[in-house]
Amino acid sequence: MFTSLPRRAVLIALSATLAGTAQTARFETSSLRLELDATGTLTALRHGPKDYLAVGQPAPILQVRMGGVWHRPESMSHEQATGELQLRYAASNLTATIRAIAKPTHVMFELTRIEPHEAVELVVWGPYPTTIGDIVGETVGVVRNPEFALGIQALNAKTLGGFPTTDDDVMPMYDIFAGTDLSDIAADQRDKELYRGDTARPTAFGSVLQAYTRNRNRERVIANWGHSQFAAPAFDDGGVAGSRIALFGCPSADALKTIGQIELAEGLPYPLIDGEWGKTARSATASYLIIDFGEATLDAALALTRQAGLRYLYHGGPFRTWGHFELHPEPFPDGWASLKRCVDRAERAGVRLGVHTLSNFITPNDPYVTPEPDPRLARVGTTTLTAAIDAVQTEIPVADPVWFNQMNNNTLKTAMVGKELIRYGSVSEVAPWRLLDCERGAWDTRPSVHETGAPIAKLMDHGYRVFLTNPELSLEVARRIANLFNDTGLMQVSFDGLEGNWSTGLGQYGRTLFTQAWFEQLAPALRGRVINDASNPGHFNWHIYTRMNWGEPWYAGFRESQTQYRLKNQNYYARNLMPRMLGWFQMSPETTLEDAEWLLARAAGFDAGFCLVTSPDTVRRNGVGDAILAAINRWETARLAGAFPEPAKAALRDIQHEFHLETVNADTWNLYPVHSVKGVHQRREQPGMITATEFPFDHPHATQPLQFILQATGKNEARDVVLELNGREALTFAPPLAAGHILRYAGGESMLRCNAQGQPLETIAVNQKRLQVASGKTLIRVGARLAAGDDSGLKCEFRTVGAPDRLSQPDVTEAENTGENKRS
Repeated sequence: MFTSLPRRAVLIALSATLAGTAQTARFETSSLRLELDATGTLTALRHGPKDYLAVGQPAPILQVRMGGVWHRPESMSHEQATGELQLRYAASNLTATIRAIAKPTHVMFELTRIEPHEAVELVVWGPYPTTIGDIVGETVGVVRNPEFALGIQALNAKTLGGFPTTDDDVMPMYDIFAGTDLSDIAADQRDKELYRGDTARPTAFGSVLQAYTRNRNRERVIANWGHSQFAAPAFDDGGVAGSRIALFGCPSADALKTIGQIELAEGLPYPLIDGEWGKTARSATASYLIIDFGEATLDAALALTRQAGLRYLYHGGPFRTWGHFELHPEPFPDGWASLKRCVDRAERAGVRLGVHTLSNFITPNDPYVTPEPDPRLARVGTTTLTAAIDAVQTEIPVADPVWFNQMNNNTLKTAMVGKELIRYGSVSEVAPWRLLDCERGAWDTRPSVHETGAPIAKLMDHGYRVFLTNPELSLEVARRIANLFNDTGLMQVSFDGLEGNWSTGLGQYGRTLFTQAWFEQLAPALRGRVINDASNPGHFNWHIYTRMNWGEPWYAGFRESQTQYRLKNQNYYARNLMPRMLGWFQMSPETTLEDAEWLLARAAGFDAGFCLVTSPDTVRRNGVGDAILAAINRWETARLAGAFPEPAKAALRDIQHEFHLETVNADTWNLYPVHSVKGVHQRREQPGMITATEFPFDHPHATQPLQFILQATGKNEARDVVLELNGREALTFAPPLAAGHILRYAGGESMLRCNAQGQPLETIAVNQKRLQVASGKTLIRVGARLAAGDDSGLKCEFRTVGAPDRLSQPDVTEAENTGENKRS
């Protein structure tokens, strides 16, 4: 349990130089000594005798940019009466005042004044060079080696993590959707880490820590989100004054706990999930089902959620409009009131409901667009009409074409003049500039007469065929989402499309303002308790979001869609001190129990949650649908109980390894290793001939019957299936095996013939003695009579099961003693 930390300095030691004006400064926390010299340069980051400051690298406490030129301080003095540091930038005739306070966990620095402030474009804290480069948490701003951690934390929204390498303030990050193959990360990225942000950045000497604030007191024309020219509006947030950071150092094992203490000391968001800090709460990684439900269908969705032993049920698309978030009327006839009734019913069943949003995306059918467009819709830029237009003409004369003829991110081609929206087909190639092939009164706005000189703006849009928001409207939309939660009691949300807030011209700052506005608008009973994630992370947003949950199932098979991307993300979560998730998976009627346990083993190994997209109809059609939900219940109960020890997790993380879990009692489980060999038998001779494929099988387990799954692939049936073990016939199946149908044997005296959905069609006797395989090498030979066609074949999997490891829930007292950052 934390208590408030004192606002006074733990220790500030100052020693005057011979001149008596420029001074050095020393700040000490419980684990770090930070020193500045007379030029305002960081000279030490010490923990005991060890200095983690990289030698020979520039380390200004605060850089300033004016007129495109960076300036470092040339002198520093300490005003003992006020406790302030005065930095002087002689070359630019600039003075900056910094308030510095050392606390037990960190040193706080705040830029309180800078003069002359009008000409200042940017201020940068650092970069601060360190010798630590083992683990670089680029988003959270923490670097670690086995012994020690150093970190930087932005203490307000306008202080951005990273360095301003681009004018749009969009942090550098890997984006899988920027490529053409969405099934997984590109081959040239598979040996690299997927970095998102540069609050901490790896370097040859170790790393740097950095943050910055931009002066936004005037409109800027910048490149932004596919537009080479974008008018970023002025934004009044007080300018660079008020930029504020914390620097800290601590033993590596205490890095996460220390950030939690800084959150409490500095009044940052400190979410509590089930009474525990969100970054350490077990339920922060709670898995969930995605099922579209309504008032009439909620009970069926709740039944599946409870059958899977899960506490969260999520609707993937409840909204008829984005912006005002009107619900689809059929499932929710009374709008938000219908959704509240669903939430109340779910709560009585022990389930919490959530919804998927697209953040500040605005659909054209939303009241922000039609019948009268909101003037706060985001604009690429604005020019004027060079001549008056009536309500029907389809060529619109404009003074400047630059805002309209940028086509890289221009799906809707929509202009706004007055209260009318006009869609255009193209822009004239030469002056006089005209918008051509126009549709007047687009999106059910009213065609109108407009005078010469009337402003005409190009609206910013997105490939999802939506409009976006300026800073003011972004905050309103965020608060509207919060009000939806306040009115209904929803407990989970995803801010998909959070990058839509780049439309504000504020980059990552726009995203932060959006989530911060949502968080602060939540009722006190909900604030911090709602599990939330987003399409992309951010440094300050780290304090607000519960987790990220990246990885989508739409692009390949259950085990193949974005698999390497999901695994790389686990590294990202670990180095950025975040709860882990494996992303979205989709249960189809053909999903197998083996597929489900493959996922569940990875979840246990990484201690990561996931979501499963399904429906009552899918579960009914899937022959093992109930068994899959029961497996989720077993595995997730054990995972959230902390039953998987670290040695077991290493094997569970390997996607080539298979496992099976069985419940012994309420707090004990048996974990079985499964040896699995997979392959495909395809026709190699004339159609109709029996052909065979050999599969070497080397298993470490005791003698047992060989389990198998044989499925006819392609459009044609397979006949006369033969299975041989070490040259001895073990099984024959002469009847036709229809395309998609499966022979499944899991031990005992019979096997099943199933349809493609795993539903049993026939029970067939087998001689299990002939299927025995001893530990070690066995040569499996599969033959079948296959019809003509390149896709004809048998998909084969062979399995044996080893002796179980007994798993138990850790002792409750021990778990409580090792828990961190709980708050009464």
